Parts: sequence; C-alpha cells; structure tokens
Amino acid sequence: MVTRWGMTVPLGGVSLAGHDSVFATLTEAGFTDFWSSEVNGADAFTPLTLASVWQPQARLGTAIAPVFTRGPGLLAMTAAALADAAPGRFQLGIGASSPVVVGDWNAVDFTQPFARSRDVLRFLRAALAGDMVDETYETFQIRRFRLERPPATPPQLLLAALRPGMLHLAAAEADGVILNWLAATDVPQALAEVKTDKPDFDVVARIFVCPTEDHEYARTVGRRMIAAYLTVPAYLEFHRWLGREPSLGPMWKAWAAGDRRAALAAIPDEVVDELIVHGSPAECRAQVNRYAEAGVTVPVMALIPTPELEKDALGVLTALGRN
Repeated sequence: MVTRWGMTVPLGGVSLAGHDSVFATLTEAGFTDFWSSEVNGADAFTPLTLASVWQPQARLGTAIAPVFTRGPGLLAMTAAALADAAPGRFQLGIGASSPVVVGDWNAVDFTQPFARSRDVLRFLRAALAGDMVDETYETFQIRRFRLERPPATPPQLLLAALRPGMLHLAAAEADGVILNWLAATDVPQALAEVKTDKPDFDVVARIFVCPTEDHEYARTVGRRMIAAYLTVPAYLEFHRWLGREPSLGPMWKAWAAGDRRAALAAIPDEVVDELIVHGSPAECRAQVNRYAEAGVTVPVMALIPTPELEKDALGVLTALGRN
C-alpha cells in the first residue's frame, strides 16, 4: 500500500496567504506531500516554503523546477534554502520543461535538453553536498562555486523523464524519477526502463484529477488539455512511444494543419478517460490508487477546476484524502 499521498499546490482561486487552511485541510485528510510545478503561475519554491512552516511534518517536492530558467548556482542556492527550512523533508525535482516556457517566456535557448538536464543534475549533486565546483560541463561552465550555506541534509534529486534516454539517466544518477501525462496502464512500460537497485528510489507521478461526476464537463476540459500538451513535441513523441499513434494520430494531423476544432473532436473519449482521472472523489481516489498499484511510490494529484471545487473546495479536498 502506498504510504505517501500528494497534492499539487498552490490551488487555483486561493491566494498564497490563504493557503494555511488549505494545507491544514490536506494534512487532516491524509495528504503527506505537497508538490509544486513551475509554468506561468507561482514559482516552484514559495508555496513550499509557506507549507514548510504551516505544516512542519509535510513532505515537499518540486515537479518540476526547470533546468534552463535559473542559472545552476541560483538553482542550487534556492534548493539549499528550502532544504535548510525543511531538513529531510524536501525533494528537488528538475526537468527540461518545454520550448514555450524556456524560450518564449524566459528568453533562454532551449537547446540540448537531455545534456542540460544531465549537467545540472551532476552540478547540483556536488554543489548541494557543499563541494567546490570548478567544472566544464557539456552545456555550461562553472568556475569555483561553493554554497555559503550548504544544507545539513542535502535534498534528494529527482529527474523528470518521459522516454528511455531520460528514464535511464534518472535510474543511473538521480534519487528518483518524475512521470507526467501518462495513464496508470502506462506506468509499467515507463518503469521497465528504470533499472535501479537503489532502495529509496522514488517514482513520483503527476496525475491530473477532475473531481466531478459530470463526465461531459470532464471530457471537454480534458480534451483541451490533451490538445494543448500532447501536441508539444516531447509529449507527442512520448505518447507515440507509448503506442497511442492510432488513437492520437488524427489529433496530431489536424493540429499540424491548424484545424484546432478538428483536433479536439478527434480525441477519443477512451484516451481522455485514460489520462484524466474524473468522477466522484471516491472514484478519483480509487483511480489514483491504480498508479500506486502499478509502481508509483508518490502519486501526486494535480486538480483541474470543477464547479464542485468552486462550491466547496475544502470539502472536496477532504473527500479526496485517505483519512
């Protein structure tokens, strides 16, 4: 049975200052972990810093902090500060992110994402241990960097991975792997590429959860998300590797032709139902448990807004918990 139960924070519609009650409700409901993402909302670290104080027993993680948008030294300093605030409770998840986030929104060249992820992972391993780093990596050069305040307990380093190359790198050099945008039935295929005997190697999965019994609503929102995300080259190739070319090929073709309406219409219900967890809170909880049964050690819900959440967010969070 899974021992950790995560939620992506912050929640939409609630100010960061108002998250003390959200964190308290999640903890009382049985959530052990708070995980952040970093796209164009809150940064990855501020919500977790608040949580580290308001819920001093909670586990914390980033899924993910991009390896391009902060310099290596700044990323190490930011991670070290949170590890110092929450000793032994913080895991740093890093990943390549996407050309839109990195290039269009942060004015950084999105080049060699695999090599950059590997190099940042190796740099962070040394820097967070308090070592002096004077190294020429393939994608950047560091001259005589040492953290002034290295954390007493360095955070575990997790790597976001989709296809075999990055999955192999996570198994070889990281302390865990972060999976995203996959069905519970896809987990075994991904984990077959993660060959490691590390006893504490974590498998984190970010799972999109739409807690509503209005299946038409959930599928409409789910189609929009799938069209927006799974046409990004990295995710397109991921789902091609997973074997979804027959079901998603028509969407990809319509999207490439600029026909957004046809692309949305081409997404089958069964694909939405595989990738977007929806139903009553109890049904959602049961579906998330399927990821744990498939080998995920830290299932992390990422909530999709619903009328039910708008009406009674704390009640829905309580119902999604394990207590």
